[in-house]
Amino acid sequence: MENEANRINWKFKSRNWQPILFLKKHHSHEEIIPFYRSANFCLVTSLHDGMNLVAKEYIASRDDNDGTLILSQFAGASQELHGALIVNPYDIEQTADAIKTALEMSRELQHHKMKQMRRMVMSHNVYAWASSILHSMASIQN
Repeated sequence: MENEANRINWKFKSRNWQPILFLKKHHSHEEIIPFYRSANFCLVTSLHDGMNLVAKEYIASRDDNDGTLILSQFAGASQELHGALIVNPYDIEQTADAIKTALEMSRELQHHKMKQMRRMVMSHNVYAWASSILHSMASIQN
């Protein structure tokens, strides 16, 4: 990953900008929020179910309702985050097209999709999950 990030950065960087900021350490929630807020899009390319919290944290951080989520079809969150652009991460062309779409998406469409995903994230929180489990357990008959 680091070699590929370096290759891309050397190819596309300018004097004051590079396309990939590769941070190779664990980051606290407070440290990562500014990155979520400044990103034009968030690309989550899990090859199996995972990284759902990254996708949801990105959405929760978008107070201005802009930005685009590109999400692997293999992430469980792809079943509930209907405003995301869904990709097969093994399909490089499809993923590249989704990045292009994210960068060219109108603010109005970004706002519509992000509001839709933010409503889902805010209403399907840990309390709703726990309530659902308790309700299911209560309805089980011996």
